[in-house]
Amino acid sequence: MSTWRGAIGVAAMAMGLGWLGAAPPAAAQAPWKPDRPVEIIVGTDPGSGNDRSARTLQKIWQSTKLVGVAVTVVNKPGGFGAVSWSYLNTHQRSGTYLATMSPLLLTNEISGNSPLSYRDLTSVALLLNEEIALGVYGGSAIKTGEDLIVRLKHDPTSVSFAVSGIGGQNHMALGLVAAPTGVDVARLKMIGFAGSADAVTAVIGGHVEATMAPASLIAAQVAAGRLRAIGVASERRLTGVLADVPTWREQRLDVVFSNWRGIVGPKGMTPAQIAYWDDVFARTVASPEWKQEIERSQLEEHYLDSGRMRGFLDVEYGKLAEIMRKISLAGPAPAAR
Repeated sequence: MSTWRGAIGVAAMAMGLGWLGAAPPAAAQAPWKPDRPVEIIVGTDPGSGNDRSARTLQKIWQSTKLVGVAVTVVNKPGGFGAVSWSYLNTHQRSGTYLATMSPLLLTNEISGNSPLSYRDLTSVALLLNEEIALGVYGGSAIKTGEDLIVRLKHDPTSVSFAVSGIGGQNHMALGLVAAPTGVDVARLKMIGFAGSADAVTAVIGGHVEATMAPASLIAAQVAAGRLRAIGVASERRLTGVLADVPTWREQRLDVVFSNWRGIVGPKGMTPAQIAYWDDVFARTVASPEWKQEIERSQLEEHYLDSGRMRGFLDVEYGKLAEIMRKISLAGPAPAAR
């Protein structure tokens, strides 16, 4: 009997000691939220597609009180976006600095224009796709895709093209149109601008003959009679002002290529900060104001949260690198990380 009681006592003591030695339950981490103004950094001049997206976010967040602090948009053009992303990364581990991004973040590295990689930043949200159109100034003799290719075959330097970023998505779209026809893409006369709005303005002013740019920017100038659109790199014809513009496939060129836009944060954002922005962006893209902007600008919603966006960028990097190699736009392979 004494043995039984002794065993019970030992067991009770062991349980007591175990309880005393166990760490107390971790306190639930308080959810993060910004306690200072949020800054959205745009790597182009005002008026570009990225700039319009940033200002739409700013307007929605402030009108709906979705983000409880002031939101500012800061334009830092240069280096085809590299200046803005480098500036973003001077605020590492901060949750109050965000930046717009496009395929230029990937193609800058692939082409060798910048050592900065998407892996050096924090994926926050992928937002949308936009179609790409080719437009020429109203007085150009180029009226169809065939007219363009005939000119380029005769002399690849005979047409000057304005694009937002040498080696960027608009440059690639043009390369995909020209390369299969035997045109030497490396000899095309390309002039890089800080943003698509600047590129379109150069064509309107007669300084450059043609541009590959977001369809929404081209459409606005076609409606005003300043540009003529001759092809869209989409699966099917667009609606509205560009409804009569044929796709490249209709012109016997198998080219389907769109641009996408998203948001990144600086390196080292915490899980709590990322979770906050995941919630904000999920609510934003579900709002009537966002859906109206998507429809008005002939964009396509393509929302991915932070986790899915990083996987998307991994896949997209490989796709873009392959395309750029095919059309002679890729630089030396970047050093392994």
